[in-house]
Amino acid sequence: MSTATDRSVSEDSGTGSESGTVVADRDGRWNALRGGRGQVGAILVGLVVAAGLLAPWLAPFAPDQQIPGAPLQPPGGEHLLGTDSVGRDVLSRTLYGIRIDLLVIFLAVPVGAAIGSLLGLAATRFAWLDTVMQRAFDLILAFPAIILAIALTMVIGPGVGTVAAVIVLAEIPVFGRLTRTSVLTVRQAPYVEAARTIGADENWILRRHVLPNCLEPLTVQLALAMSVGVFVEGAMSFLGLGVTPPTPSLGSLIKEGTQNAYHSPLFVVGPLAVVLVLVLGLLLISQALAARSRQR
Repeated sequence: MSTATDRSVSEDSGTGSESGTVVADRDGRWNALRGGRGQVGAILVGLVVAAGLLAPWLAPFAPDQQIPGAPLQPPGGEHLLGTDSVGRDVLSRTLYGIRIDLLVIFLAVPVGAAIGSLLGLAATRFAWLDTVMQRAFDLILAFPAIILAIALTMVIGPGVGTVAAVIVLAEIPVFGRLTRTSVLTVRQAPYVEAARTIGADENWILRRHVLPNCLEPLTVQLALAMSVGVFVEGAMSFLGLGVTPPTPSLGSLIKEGTQNAYHSPLFVVGPLAVVLVLVLGLLLISQALAARSRQR
């Protein structure tokens, strides 16, 4: 705590050590990914991301190309993961399905996190808004993600946009409450009280002290939320509420694989393995970031 207090004193004296501290915190988050679980997680996620980005060059066939006379072919030869019921190459569809999942989790989750964090931050400044936000968050959290998915599908129909909307809506209260709790906790810290005592402006305190010290739990939650987003997409597509055919996604491919498990039991292995690797990588990253946070 003395370090934080010294930091606030040096900032007010104009030495600019706060910028150095923020840079150090950012470097520390990167250091968490350079060894142990964090490095393994980063490698796993990097492999999946690379496979999705390079799908046009790695896929042996177009994702919607129907190969005559090759329905439900077993793995081997030209089709390393076999073919589906209409003769489409499963490997090609899996690689392109990765792109859909990455698009959803790397866009929808940060959008939900940003909106929720802004609402949580605003709630700490105005008491009336805090009451309204907490009741709104309670209302959203009262419904499981699948129930929200069913409700939105009834209104706007299935598709990638519906999956993204469900993830955004589900993550807003999570990040909103986390931001609110973090801000209220940091605002009571001794170094913040010291800055307030010497006449520092509340906006300056928020920008220099509160927000930099709230980023770490939000970063951990962001990695965790991305892993949850993979499951949400998979569950929605498996139930027919998400990505619609013929567009491939990991969830829809798993659904097709289970439907054809009797004729081609290895059909589902490829998409399911990608989901497991992606989720495991994101969980390892979140655990590494959380472990670094506890060590501070």
